[in-house]
Amino acid sequence: MSDGLDTLIHELHAQADDPTPTEETPEVGIIMGSDSDLDVMEGAYDALRELGFAEQTDYDDPPEARFTFESYVVSAHRTPDLMYAYGETAADRGLDVIIAGAGGKSADLPNMTASIAYPLPVIGVPVQEKSVDSVIGMPTGAPIVAVDAGKSYNAALSAVQILGREHAELVDRLEAEHESLRAGVADVSKSLHDHGIDGFRDRRE
Repeated sequence: MSDGLDTLIHELHAQADDPTPTEETPEVGIIMGSDSDLDVMEGAYDALRELGFAEQTDYDDPPEARFTFESYVVSAHRTPDLMYAYGETAADRGLDVIIAGAGGKSADLPNMTASIAYPLPVIGVPVQEKSVDSVIGMPTGAPIVAVDAGKSYNAALSAVQILGREHAELVDRLEAEHESLRAGVADVSKSLHDHGIDGFRDRRE
């Protein structure tokens, strides 16, 4: 095991043994099989930030925001020991839900993490269309929630929906975000109607 990997695994277990109040630890964990998945997984970051979450990069120095998230690269095939450590310690480190993205035909990170972290909910994100079958292919009794290929934004919304069962303020934020989307559709609809297709296109250019 490399020194860097050994240090990461040690830190996860140390955090699990630390009695830090859950209000000071991340509620959401974002993991992905490779940093090449980041372009797709960035949607989850966007959604969480829009809903008032802050990224926590130092376990011992949390941001001021009440709700936070963390992120790691965890390869199911190249670093299975890190995947096991992450899944095994997730609940004890204060996480309430994990968003896991992976690509390729053997996109095993989401479903393996769901098995290891059970009963903590895991939301799988197939990074590519060819990854869908691998991500959702779980046997009865070992569930995973999954979104469509590339829809990490939706995965984050689902994570906050889960948290909203315990935190009413997150429900308010979700409702405000949804109302903003509705208003955006109404604005576009009115603009298309009022300006016609040619005028509408000219306004968008």
